[in-house]
Amino acid sequence: MHIRAEYRGPQRVIYIAKPLTTSLLVLVALLAKTPERSYQIAIVVGLLLSLAGDVFLMLPGDRFIAGLVSFLAAHIAYIVAFMGGGDHFALLLPYVLVALAVLAFLWPRLGKLKIPVVIYVVALVVMAWQAAVRAATIESAFTMAAAVGAVLFVISDGVLAINRFRLKFHAAQGVIMTTYVAAQMLIALSTFSAA
Repeated sequence: MHIRAEYRGPQRVIYIAKPLTTSLLVLVALLAKTPERSYQIAIVVGLLLSLAGDVFLMLPGDRFIAGLVSFLAAHIAYIVAFMGGGDHFALLLPYVLVALAVLAFLWPRLGKLKIPVVIYVVALVVMAWQAAVRAATIESAFTMAAAVGAVLFVISDGVLAINRFRLKFHAAQGVIMTTYVAAQMLIALSTFSAA
C-alpha cells in the first residue's frame, strides 16, 4: 500500500501505511520467545528508532537530518545487538569498499552534510559487518536472517542516498522501500533465535 501510494497517491495512505509497517515489525520482535533478552531488547529499540526515522522522512518539509539521526541511533542499537561474535576483519572489507564507492560518487553533492553522512555510513558499515560476524560465529537461520537484513539495509540506504544527492530515478522509492522493509523484517525475525 505504501509503495503504491508513493507513485499514485493519496499522500494520506503513506502517512498510515509506512509507520504501520514498521510498527507491525516492532510487534513481531516483541512477540519473540527467546532466551536472548538483551538481543531482543536492542532490536526492538532499533526498530522503534527506525519508526521515528520513517516518520521524519515521510512528513512534509525537509526533515532529512532528523531522519538521519534517528536511523543512526537505530544502527547503534543494532550494533549493540550484533556485537560479541569476534573480529573477522575480512568480512568488513566488502562493506568498506561499497561504502567508499558510494561516498566517492556522492561527495561532490553532499555540501554541508559531508560529516553527518560519513558518520552515518560508518555506523551502517559497522552494523552490517557485525551482523555478518554474528552469522559467521553463531551459525543459524536467525543470525543469517539478520546478516541478510543488514545487507539489504545497506542497499536501501545506498539507493536512497544516490537518489537524494546525485541521480534521481523513477523506480527509487520502490527499490528503497522494498529492500528497507525486507531488511527490517529479517532483523525483526532474527529475535526468534533459540541460540
